[in-house]
Amino acid sequence: MQVSRREALTLGGLGLLGAGGLLVPLGSGLQAKSVSKLAVRNMPVPFATTFVRPPVLPFTLMEDSNGPYRLYTVTEQRATARIVPGLDTPVYAYNGSVPGPTIRVNQGTRVKLRVRNQLPAYHPAFGHPFNTSTHLHGSASLPQYDGYADDVTHPGDFKDYWYPNWQPARTLWYHDHNVHTTAQNAYSGLAAQYHLTDAAERDLLPQGVYDVPLTISDAMFAADGSLAYDDNSHSGLWGDVILVNGRPWPVMKVKPKIYRFRVLNASIARSLRLRLSNGAPLVMVATDGGLMPKAQPVVEYRHGGAERYEFLIDFSAYKPDTVIELKNLSNPNNVDYDNTNKVMRFQVVDESALPPDSAGSKTLSAMPTTLVGSDAMGLTESMATGRVSIRLQRSDVTNLFNISDKTWHDVVDSGYQDVLTVAKPDEVQVWEIENRSGGWFHPLHIHLVDFKILSRNGRPAFAWEQGPKDVVYIGENETVRLAMKFTLQKGGGATANAGGRYMIHCHNLPHEDHDMMRQFAVGQVNVNDPIASAPCAPDTGEYDDGWPAGTSPDASPDGT
Repeated sequence: MQVSRREALTLGGLGLLGAGGLLVPLGSGLQAKSVSKLAVRNMPVPFATTFVRPPVLPFTLMEDSNGPYRLYTVTEQRATARIVPGLDTPVYAYNGSVPGPTIRVNQGTRVKLRVRNQLPAYHPAFGHPFNTSTHLHGSASLPQYDGYADDVTHPGDFKDYWYPNWQPARTLWYHDHNVHTTAQNAYSGLAAQYHLTDAAERDLLPQGVYDVPLTISDAMFAADGSLAYDDNSHSGLWGDVILVNGRPWPVMKVKPKIYRFRVLNASIARSLRLRLSNGAPLVMVATDGGLMPKAQPVVEYRHGGAERYEFLIDFSAYKPDTVIELKNLSNPNNVDYDNTNKVMRFQVVDESALPPDSAGSKTLSAMPTTLVGSDAMGLTESMATGRVSIRLQRSDVTNLFNISDKTWHDVVDSGYQDVLTVAKPDEVQVWEIENRSGGWFHPLHIHLVDFKILSRNGRPAFAWEQGPKDVVYIGENETVRLAMKFTLQKGGGATANAGGRYMIHCHNLPHEDHDMMRQFAVGQVNVNDPIASAPCAPDTGEYDDGWPAGTSPDASPDGT
């Protein structure tokens, strides 16, 4: 089905309301030319911008009674970004950067992330109080440092988040998780990657200049260059401009070598189906929870919101000036426009055309095959002592999305006591998740744990899913079964975890906000209260820190 821009907007800005104003799914292949209101001279065109890497966040080395730690500080603030030609775009971002600065730490490094909310009292575009809650997505954090939706930091306040970083190497990301405004806050710019490294990952995969973060998102723009927003009656926002690290359809110059790409889909609703224009393989080496047991070459793959996939591309066989595009073939129930089938372009150049490799950079001479196993990928159904069945649904009465007939409103009304399950520490459970929401897809995120996808509609997981995950793409009418172990950090000191309450929600963020989010508990329901145990405090500039153990005003090239 192809419609004109005028026809699409008549549908409610692609709002797609059925009889009586009820939500209906978009179906497959809905397409229009554009949705942004920019003049032709201001509309970005594919492959006219240069690829950039986000900055790496510096740190200060500190100590307290539990030993050394790194202190990182980010300020949530208003800034302007030059995204479209000739116009500035107001953004609300970590240190004013879109995406925010990358954090890189070694396994076992304690981190305190200080988040200072210096945003306006109310969001200038949406009018809601500009509260925030920072979630380090993929981290086994204590509940009070996990970005619980109702654990809010108000404008003029700050919160210190502690991260133990005991898990294996992986690509995480930190983003806003404020209750009922996660979509608008993340869309406005509050998102960034966080890289946890270890010896195995550094030995097996490219590093330095050959280790490339790609944060992909989509956006629509008003005539003045500001971000437009239409979540189509809470069904999702689909922009007509694809951004990679904040640049529209950029061009990256690469040497004829093997590169590693850490791909985060930070779109608030759009899913991707990525493929190289020449049909060459994307060699999958890592998923949300880190390295896969074996590399998995795929020609294309499906990538939902918040999922992270790491793949290798071998450019060594190509002559200088070879051009290869990373394309997006899309999936059902997206809204696609003229250029949303494009992501970025790689241009192979002679080695002398690029700066010498920075310190710590290395690549591979051949594609790897065997990588590293993980606790999650070693799970079997026979290990499970608990089982949970979940239905993803949408109410015809309220138009709200829900999980097994309940929403986050029900959790709040229960005094935050309503939970899907209370798992024992180190217990293995199997969760069966059925999508009964009437045709929508849902990237479902389970906080705290890595899991293994046991089956999808009774069949094995896709090749690109053969690694530890924390987000699972639940497609239209699919039933997916997961195995997970509720491991908590043991031992004394500030990193020990006695359990508590964690969230599960759809990462189509308008679905999460309206109102597809619930919670589970590990150990006990009422320990490590995620709201009261570590509240925010007024940002007076005076902080209760440890004592300096040394400083790093500029992080090393790899951030470590």
